[in-house]
Amino acid sequence: MEQKILDEIKNQDYSIILKRIQDSIKHEISTNNTNGVIFGLSGGIDSAVIAYLCADVIKDKTTAIIMPDSKISPESETDDALKIVDELKLNYKLIDINQIHKEYYKILEPQDLALGNLRARIRTNILYYYSNSKNFLVLGSSDKSEYLIGYFTKFGDGASDILPIATLYKTQVREIAKLLGIPEKIIQKKSSPNLWLNHEAESEIGATYEEIDSILYCIIEKKISKEQIINQTHIESSTVEKIYQLYKNSEHKRVTAKIL
Repeated sequence: MEQKILDEIKNQDYSIILKRIQDSIKHEISTNNTNGVIFGLSGGIDSAVIAYLCADVIKDKTTAIIMPDSKISPESETDDALKIVDELKLNYKLIDINQIHKEYYKILEPQDLALGNLRARIRTNILYYYSNSKNFLVLGSSDKSEYLIGYFTKFGDGASDILPIATLYKTQVREIAKLLGIPEKIIQKKSSPNLWLNHEAESEIGATYEEIDSILYCIIEKKISKEQIINQTHIESSTVEKIYQLYKNSEHKRVTAKIL
């Protein structure tokens, strides 16, 4: 893979980007006359970045909800999330969604993919319950890479009031995480929505985030053809085609509803 394009993506002034995001969150809290923000904290890099950037400027107005499903969520993920709230001294709640998920399972006919995505939708229900009861804005943790290819559950983890890091590709999120002082263990951790056992994002998508970001950057920012992307990135044509189709076919997930 061509390193030049990846370097171009990563070469940003992250201190300016961080200030813009933090100022925007504070502005949204004030403009919407809310008491603060709430978000789901998984122990992965995206939600960790949300936790750190909020703790830096609006700690007293930030609440994190840690929502493992004890049947499938790795204990290490929950431990990492708890370490984050402990280090940052953030308000938080720990809610095991396993019992809720089992109640759905008793009623609905089983389908593995739908039951996996149901976990994301249960978590969003809980976030909006507290948003409603405490007058909070819900922060989503989708980054630009996952947002553009639709790698989120519609009306699940894709549902939020604000998407603070949706302008940052995954490789850029890793860079801003370094600026925020997030532990290297979390920065280097394999991304996972934890919707089923041994769930890993790159394995499911079929490409590394370096490849995904390079392809999307060429599509969105450079606006070049698939053939040019292959020539400039030296990424396999099948991978370029896969990411291109994910981008095109997931447009419906990036809008709330189509008005006919």
